[in-house]
Amino acid sequence: MPKRIKMRKVIFKIAAVVVMSLSLASCSSTQSLQEYYVDNSENPNFLSFDLPASLLNLEEVQLTEKQKEAVSSLKKLNVLAFKKTLENSAEYKIETENVKAILKNEKYTELMKMNLSFAKATVKYLGDEEAIDEVIIYGNNKDRGFALIRVLGDDMNPANLVQLLQAIQKSDYKGEGFGQLTDLFKG
Repeated sequence: MPKRIKMRKVIFKIAAVVVMSLSLASCSSTQSLQEYYVDNSENPNFLSFDLPASLLNLEEVQLTEKQKEAVSSLKKLNVLAFKKTLENSAEYKIETENVKAILKNEKYTELMKMNLSFAKATVKYLGDEEAIDEVIIYGNNKDRGFALIRVLGDDMNPANLVQLLQAIQKSDYKGEGFGQLTDLFKG
């Protein structure tokens, strides 16, 4: 009888270790971009806002079929920006490292890097080459802060991104909704 009890205890301990190991392995140590947005939306160092696709004023513009297809796949833009000050420069460093760690995830495919006069930017996407669900634009100015813009849509086609930009150029869109973001980077 004591041998059976010892054996049960050993099996129970092994089972507990296996269950705990599987639980820990299934948890991701890197937070998702969505979680990062939610966690920081109330942080006073961040600006957080959503812009509907309708703000781009594309309904009244003469668009090609390709441009109409590109516009119809766009849903909204989520913006999260960190405004750097002398008081929060240590937190700025931590937050830029957090964002870089999230964007290093292999599920994001890099589209391009840009060195602009006012910031460095990276454009990545989530999805596959046939159907993009999310485009992420990360812009960083070491003196002013950084911005993360998530362009959300349904099955956006990478080739249609150029069409979308051309459609925006045709519209009377003047950057409405991005005023705070422009102020952040251009000061």
